[in-house]
Amino acid sequence: MNICKSYYETLYSRPVVALSGYCAKYDLADSLYAYLAFGGTTGSAKDALAEGMLALATEKGLLQPGQTVIECSSGSFGLALAVACAHSGHPLMLCMPATVPADRQQLLAKFGAQIVLSNYVYGRAGTVQRAEEAVRQTGGYFLNYFDNDLNAEFHRRITGPNIAKATGGALDAVVVGVGSGGTISGVGEYIKAWYPDVKIIAVEPYESQAIGGGYVGRHSIPGLGAGFVPENYNPHIVDAVMAVPSKTANVTAREVLETDAVPASPSAGAVLAAAHQLMAEHPEQQRVVCVFAGQVFYE
Repeated sequence: MNICKSYYETLYSRPVVALSGYCAKYDLADSLYAYLAFGGTTGSAKDALAEGMLALATEKGLLQPGQTVIECSSGSFGLALAVACAHSGHPLMLCMPATVPADRQQLLAKFGAQIVLSNYVYGRAGTVQRAEEAVRQTGGYFLNYFDNDLNAEFHRRITGPNIAKATGGALDAVVVGVGSGGTISGVGEYIKAWYPDVKIIAVEPYESQAIGGGYVGRHSIPGLGAGFVPENYNPHIVDAVMAVPSKTANVTAREVLETDAVPASPSAGAVLAAAHQLMAEHPEQQRVVCVFAGQVFYE
């Protein structure tokens, strides 16, 4: 019998698929691939990450059974974590600015999260401070996925090995978007350890280039470009940083849906656009895996 022990097990074994249609459209070498990291409630890689970080924290004795989990998030990670906490029996407290729309707060509360608001004037620093206060008050565990090596550890154990196994290491580059920094650090550290010649390419929005040291502003690529360099980000394993405009990311995401039936999110579109540019500008970089961390749902 080949029966998964839980739904999360299916999220830990994601496929690498060839983007043959996209390659044909643009006359690229037929060796451009996508690791489909997305799935679950949010349709993103964060569903597996949330459950995986809880499991790793438990394994390392950082999180006790029934202990409250505390996080700063009102986005997809917050929702993924709410589901993972409900599944594993941990109360969840989500800290966020008071400016988060009421309907979003209600959705997260519907999934079991206790909402704790902070003054928006103090930005993320104020939210983190509120989370740290909650830890002292409740004895909870602050997951803090922007600044917690368990994020990268998940990708060292899961994403990196999956890519290496699927490709046999026959790669020139792996292209990864930077949000919390955990994916590129974990994947990059694993791949570099086994295949040091493989290039690791970081992708961020053109309009918000915190990683590349440029201007930081608003963009429309959810999941990328937090506006600061995450503590999880390891620059030592990154060979190049590429910036992709929001419009290009959105157009490319729609293109790969049409050419290869992959329902890519804008963040995945940004990664694909960067990989396309890499292959066009560097003839020696033709065997490329893109990490697609999100999908779009169509009705």
